[in-house]
Amino acid sequence: MSRVGKQPIAIPNGVDVKISEDCIVIKGAKGELSSPLFKGLSASFDNAMLQISCEDVSNKKLNGNFGLARALAANNVAGVTKGFEKVLELRGVGYRAQAQGQKLNLSLGFSHPVVYDVPTGVDAKVEKSLITISGIDKQKVGQVAAEIRAYRPPEPYKGKGVRYVGEYIAMKEGKKA
Repeated sequence: MSRVGKQPIAIPNGVDVKISEDCIVIKGAKGELSSPLFKGLSASFDNAMLQISCEDVSNKKLNGNFGLARALAANNVAGVTKGFEKVLELRGVGYRAQAQGQKLNLSLGFSHPVVYDVPTGVDAKVEKSLITISGIDKQKVGQVAAEIRAYRPPEPYKGKGVRYVGEYIAMKEGKKA
């Protein structure tokens, strides 16, 4: 049986939970998110606790989905209350970013500027060489940050590129004559 799936989810005040046959809808101050409830799983909400239960714990596939469903619901509760944030750092001479509405203009050492369309539900803010990606959906925030990083991942010789703040890059020594 999944250890993650067995844990109840504490629902803070101001968060509404609606359980239907195939999804859990969580509504809070920052917005509304829904997470899937796979076949063979059920959910119950009482005493400010959301509990997901599994019908057949011997089924490996269902047991994996049991933990996944609980983790997705917990991420949605955290998203509608606090939100999620990823911070990217630009390192390199001439590397710049500029936010214009739902577009992010990036100068990453290419012969042309890179224009990234930020999807709805995600905000991008730029301060000097830091890009802050924030939103209520953890998956969307992480995906946007990964796509921006993929334009120019950090290289191991000089460390130039787009990296997460606090990310460790193993530096290599250059050629010796």
